[in-house]
Amino acid sequence: MQHYRLGEEWLESCLAEKDLGFWAPHYKRDIEGLEHVQRRATKLVKGLEHKSDEERLRELGLFSLEKRRLRGDLIALYNYLKGGCREVGVGLFSQVTSDRTRGNGLKLRQGRFRLDIRKFYFTERAVKHWNRLPREVVESPSLEVFKRRLDEVLRDMV
Repeated sequence: MQHYRLGEEWLESCLAEKDLGFWAPHYKRDIEGLEHVQRRATKLVKGLEHKSDEERLRELGLFSLEKRRLRGDLIALYNYLKGGCREVGVGLFSQVTSDRTRGNGLKLRQGRFRLDIRKFYFTERAVKHWNRLPREVVESPSLEVFKRRLDEVLRDMV
């Protein structure tokens, strides 16, 4: 029973940090802990107990935790770029000025960094994926349209 109490406290601290918007686990033990909780929770659904993790998630209409973190990062970035989160920080992202017609028209500059820890910053991990999104996703007229189009792209990802 003590193991579960510690797990609940750990999960509560992870969820509290997640609510800050820019937190994402990058330590293997944190990722595995969250995935373990998700596996246990999806096994509680009647009729899904003996199916694989992927089948349970598909039937429940859920993404893997990795895709959910990516989705959250991209939604936060969309909000920032559309003016919804300007008070969080000024100049976090700079747009690439290019006349290239390939890809989306809102490509962002990726920073160069010396320290390995910077690759886990929101500004670095989100830009890499943002630049790969199709034009129709990044140029969505509203947040709801963006989420719907993003979900379609994420479903097609392996």
